[in-house]
Amino acid sequence: MGRILDRLFHQRALRHWRRDARQADQTPLSELRGQRNRARQLRAHLDRLLHVAEGRLALPQIGSSFFPKPHGTDWSWRPALWRGPLPVPGISSAPSKSKLGEEVQLFHDCSYSELTLRQLRNTREQDLAPFGLRMDVFKFDGSFLSLVIELPPSASEGMTRQHLLRIDAIIETEKPQEIFARLNIKHGPNTEQLVRELPLGEPGVLVEFDLAYSRLNEKRIERIWLDLIFEAPDMNQVILRDLTFSRHHRAAI
Repeated sequence: MGRILDRLFHQRALRHWRRDARQADQTPLSELRGQRNRARQLRAHLDRLLHVAEGRLALPQIGSSFFPKPHGTDWSWRPALWRGPLPVPGISSAPSKSKLGEEVQLFHDCSYSELTLRQLRNTREQDLAPFGLRMDVFKFDGSFLSLVIELPPSASEGMTRQHLLRIDAIIETEKPQEIFARLNIKHGPNTEQLVRELPLGEPGVLVEFDLAYSRLNEKRIERIWLDLIFEAPDMNQVILRDLTFSRHHRAAI
C-alpha cells in the first residue's frame, strides 16, 4: 500500500506543478512569488537527488580511487575532479585563475580567452577514473598555459628525500602536444621545483620525481602542487582521462 500511495501522491504533485507552470504567465504576482519560493525549495532537493543518482547509476563507479600502485606505496590519491561530478561541470571563455572544483585551476596570459574546460564522464571499459577533463583551445595569443593541481595536506605527511612521487595520467590530444609536469614543493621561504617532460603520443603516461635530487627541507613542507604546462596549445583539444599520484620509497643502493 505504501508504494501505491507514493505513486498517487507523486502523480498529484506532478499535476499540481504542471498546472502552475502552464498558468505562470497569468498568475497574479503576489501568488507567483510564493510559487517561485516553493519551486526553488523543491528544485534544491531534486537537483541533489539527480546529482547523486546519476553518479551512482553510471560506471565506472563514482568516487573510485582504485588504480595500480607501485610496491611499497605509502600514499596515493586521485583528485576529486576525476572521482566525482562537480557542481559546475565546465567553464567557457575561461579567464586566468579559473577554478574547476577545489583542486584544479587554469592559468594563462591570453588577452582574450578562447579556452574551455569541461568535466566529462568516462564510459570506456579501460577507464578506471569515473570522470575526465577536456580542455579545448582555439585561438591562443598568450605565452603560457598551465593547469595547476593542488595536492592535499596528506601528501606532505611523512614525506622525505628518500621518496619517489609518481604521476600516472591518461592523456588524449587531437594533435601532438608538448606537455611538461612541474612539481612544486614549498618548504619554509623556499619552493623546490622538479620538471619532467611527458612522452609525446603515448596515452598512458608515467613520470617519477626523485626527491633525493632536491634540496628539500623535510621538516618545513607547507604545500605541494603540480603544474601541467602546455606548449603551443592553440587549435587543439586535450582530454585528461585520468590523473593519479602515488608515493613510495626509492630503492636502497
